[in-house]
Amino acid sequence: MSKPKILVARSIFPETIARLQAHFEVESNQDDQSWSKAQLIQKLQGKQGAFTTGSERIDAEVLAACPELKICANMAVGYNNFDVDAMTARGVLATNAPDVLTETTADFGFALLMATARRITESEHFLRAGKWEKWSYDMFAGSDIHGATLGIIGMGRIGQGIARRGAHGFGMKVIYHNRSRLDAQLEAECKASYASKEELLKTADHVVLVVPYSPASHHTIGAAELALMKPTATLVNIARGGIVDDAALAQALRDRRIAAAGLDVFEGEPKVHPALLEVPNVVLTPHIASATIPTRRAMAELAADNLVGFLVQGKPVTPLNPSVLGSK
Repeated sequence: MSKPKILVARSIFPETIARLQAHFEVESNQDDQSWSKAQLIQKLQGKQGAFTTGSERIDAEVLAACPELKICANMAVGYNNFDVDAMTARGVLATNAPDVLTETTADFGFALLMATARRITESEHFLRAGKWEKWSYDMFAGSDIHGATLGIIGMGRIGQGIARRGAHGFGMKVIYHNRSRLDAQLEAECKASYASKEELLKTADHVVLVVPYSPASHHTIGAAELALMKPTATLVNIARGGIVDDAALAQALRDRRIAAAGLDVFEGEPKVHPALLEVPNVVLTPHIASATIPTRRAMAELAADNLVGFLVQGKPVTPLNPSVLGSK
């Protein structure tokens, strides 16, 4: 019996490729080329499965052109590269990689918060430019983290991880806003109190965004929301590009309407709004919140688990549209 055919759309660990080859005929992009939509469609011809990384847009046009496709397994917890409704309509399973990156991403979110609040990027650029000639009492004076008020918008697993770090590690007062309030036990574990979005923005010293991207969450933070924040406050986005209006944020940073921002994600990434590159009071990182070797291995293995589980065993691990399974 011939093996199912799959496409691995980006470069991944050789060990993961070897594992997949035990079950599938694998075409892999280990050269890590950037494909156009037309090239992706061409590569998907005759494939039953695709290993994706968040960069490959799977929409109605792609699905219509690839009738043999049965599953797309994302090596990411986010899946805004998937049109899940279109996939469901076509009977194509979508999977993601939750849980395995929660703690690592929460670590990075807190690291980005600390770098932003304490002006680490600004001060390093100053030092590297040879401008450090003397000490002064207010040289790169930032804001405290310990004892400050931490506001988290999006209180899923990663948001809860950041809350625990803030409350238990730094004695922060934690407030959060979410589509639905957490149960009392989870609130107690995180030492977190629910607040309206407006109250959170007005009150928090540091705001961290961990909201899944959807059309409803597009520009959750724009000019109006930034105007509510304290001029001494910081904003950190480890969610997805598009959650923040990057142009409005750049203007707010330029005008010092907020003190600083830390961004790991951007609208239209890997392109970055040029105005963000011109303001000094922002820490910029290239979407690396989950980037540790153990975590990236776990993400790759979970995507592989989903491909093997569905195409070989009929039991995917983390389906996003499980109704597709009932239609098989």
